Amino acid sequence: MGAGPHLSRPLPHFEFVTDRHERLRSAHLYLVCDDQPDEFLAGALAGGVDLVQLRMKDASDEEIMVAGRRFAAAAAERGALFILNDRPDLVAATGADGVHVGQDDASVADAREAVGPERIVGLSTHSPGQVDAAAGAPVDYIGVGPVHQTPTKPGRPAVGLELVRYAAANAPVPFFAIGGISAANVYAVREAGATRVAVVRALTEAPDVELAARALRTAIGTGRHRTEVRVGSAR
Repeated sequence: MGAGPHLSRPLPHFEFVTDRHERLRSAHLYLVCDDQPDEFLAGALAGGVDLVQLRMKDASDEEIMVAGRRFAAAAAERGALFILNDRPDLVAATGADGVHVGQDDASVADAREAVGPERIVGLSTHSPGQVDAAAGAPVDYIGVGPVHQTPTKPGRPAVGLELVRYAAANAPVPFFAIGGISAANVYAVREAGATRVAVVRALTEAPDVELAARALRTAIGTGRHRTEVRVGSAR
């Protein structure tokens, strides 16, 4: 893929940006989930999800690849980005746009080496020091949290809104507030400075995932939707 236009705030460690990186910068609603039916994905994406991350910690490589290819196709159909959790070695095989790693997963350097400069690397952060350290790491975005205690991160204490405020003032790359965020508390997260949020249960447990996604997009202040991109379009 050729070089993209220069941005006013260049991405670290890159001489160019790609279409993926440009779309990341305009993304605001991030869904993290395990394998889900096609109907669920279609509803979430129609409701305004910009990124979807497949997180299958205990699955086999084959199970991840089968689900990943479905997720990649669904995301591409709507012009969204598909991120694979903690498996940089399977990014190319699934057609993912990038990988997300935690502080205790593969190093961001190893992840970047595996996926190359054109794909996206995200990193979880849980403290001001980890937010600051992203400035020297080959990452394109960070997750900041968990803002609230959540069963999806057992044993991980909530960081509260103070870390969101810190990231809003200091994060060197785009950040997504994550952890127990829902329609009931997303306004407080926005007021703390987050313009991007990542959610799990707010959508996976919603009676109507499309309506829930639309509500979150509106609450975060980005109710507009992407232009649809069909499979086979340039990525």
